[in-house]
Amino acid sequence: MPVFRLIFTTWKAAVFAGIAGSVLSAQPAVRQGSAVTVTPGVVVAGSPELIHVEAGADATLLGEWLGRKLEFFKARGGNGWYALAGVDVEGPAGPSTLKVIVNSAGSVRDLSRTVEIHAERYRTGALSVAPRFVEPGAEELRQIEAESALKAKVFATSAPQPLWLGSFRAPVTAAPTDSFGTRRMFNGKLASIHKGMDFSAAMGTPVRAGNSGVVVLAGKLYYEGNCVIIDHGLGLWTLSMHLSRIDVREGQGVTQGERLGLTGATGRVTGPHLHWAVRWQGAYLDPAKLLRLNLNAAR
Repeated sequence: MPVFRLIFTTWKAAVFAGIAGSVLSAQPAVRQGSAVTVTPGVVVAGSPELIHVEAGADATLLGEWLGRKLEFFKARGGNGWYALAGVDVEGPAGPSTLKVIVNSAGSVRDLSRTVEIHAERYRTGALSVAPRFVEPGAEELRQIEAESALKAKVFATSAPQPLWLGSFRAPVTAAPTDSFGTRRMFNGKLASIHKGMDFSAAMGTPVRAGNSGVVVLAGKLYYEGNCVIIDHGLGLWTLSMHLSRIDVREGQGVTQGERLGLTGATGRVTGPHLHWAVRWQGAYLDPAKLLRLNLNAAR
């Protein structure tokens, strides 16, 4: 067996053996030992996290957290490596193992350690919508099923490198509501957990890309209404929903601030607004926390 393949196989086995390291402190951007930084240091359900690893430019990194593969990329200016990850809004509280293995010049370092995930308190809200959005008929159920398959296909592939540059910006100039994670009752029935951030934007407000990426879906869906999904690379997407108009096409590259469309009231809504969601490898993250995360040192 070639030497590199032997090292890689041994290294991968070490990762999935779940070797635990020291416990991460619950302070923002606390450095553990001399190699790993997790920001924010207090990790909660729904929290996006920027993971920094000090390793040389020639290093190869393998990582996993919460059953999801970590995709590392070189930091801006060559200051180590980063991965942008996060904890799903429905992620369980308690200890988790952050697995990081570094291979540099034939030397393998196991930097795996325990990260404590804290519970986040979310509200319960009640809304009234058209009955067909609570109890869809047979035809609507077929449409919903087809759209679920379409979205699964969209989320199955992401660019193999980060497409975003610097920190994310809000997609509209409007006040956000404290709605992420809310347990929502539709017409008296618990129907869903709100996995995005709502902006109280008037009808026709321009909606812009929160960061650079590629449009992978631009069309009308049953619940989401007119919807634009942007792939930002390495399993990170943003979703803009309920638009009155879409101004981009699938396959189009966009830059931060580029107009995607206009706000509206399409799909399952009670009135005009923008629903903006952030998804990382199947986990839905709090957009408000992503907007507060300084990513300028990473890319």
